[in-house]
Amino acid sequence: MPVASNGPVDLYYESFGQPGNDTLLLINGLGSQCITYDVALCEKFVDDGFFVIRFDNRDVGLSSKLDDVTPRIADVVGAVRTGSVPDVPYRLSDMALDAVAVLDANGVASAHVVGMSMGGMIVQQMAIDHPERLRSLTSIMSSTGDADVGHSSPDVAELFYTPPGNDRETVIVRRQALDRLCTSPSQYDADRVAQRVGDAFDRCFCPRGVARQLAAVIASGSRTPALQSIRVPALVLHGDADTLIDISGGIRTAESIPGAHFVAIPGMGHDLAPFYWDEIVATITAHARSVASATHSSDER
Repeated sequence: MPVASNGPVDLYYESFGQPGNDTLLLINGLGSQCITYDVALCEKFVDDGFFVIRFDNRDVGLSSKLDDVTPRIADVVGAVRTGSVPDVPYRLSDMALDAVAVLDANGVASAHVVGMSMGGMIVQQMAIDHPERLRSLTSIMSSTGDADVGHSSPDVAELFYTPPGNDRETVIVRRQALDRLCTSPSQYDADRVAQRVGDAFDRCFCPRGVARQLAAVIASGSRTPALQSIRVPALVLHGDADTLIDISGGIRTAESIPGAHFVAIPGMGHDLAPFYWDEIVATITAHARSVASATHSSDER
């Protein structure tokens, strides 16, 4: 099984396409595994000429679990509110280093990096900490860590913070209830949710790992001041029907990164429904190609 290592953390990854092509690294959101990026979606990027890598973040899927400690989310929130240093096992900066380790394991010096939700936050942190490893960044349905943007609707927040349950059926039913409220309204498919959540449960069920990832997000705070120093070509995508991280999070992200291109996708919620794949792939591919074209023109001068 292909594994990259960041110190004691092992990261499972998969790749698609030809290694010599431009690399597209896909980073997952909170609690989601690499299979969230469907094989069919990865193959669409391969058809556009990319070498695609997807991987499990730490604490989910087939990657390492940091089970020594699981902080109470209320304690982390309280520390942030009072200006104290939260006691968490890792932060987004550590998860950004995980992504760098995956690139290293594949011999990739720099890549086009795409992240959705928490993955968008990790991509932003990569661009802050390791700009030389990114040819471009794409942040999808994400935010900046600022408390005044990217809010969840009250009913979605209530379900989001409800424990997922312990058995397969309960986990599926509770996720269906959440997705019914926060995914693309015209694209909600209960059977598809059941299949995807069931597959993820069978592959790995680690709710404590998800709690540690959430603690990392909260403890990492606002990236807005640091985002203003980014010079990596940036694309920000956000659905205007997102009720988990509302579109203000994407708008703030684009406003904070100099020269960022913002695209609002009508009707899209907090998901990557197949209905939107062609638009998403075309937009990301065009962004990457514009970066390559600008670099080539610069080299010729």
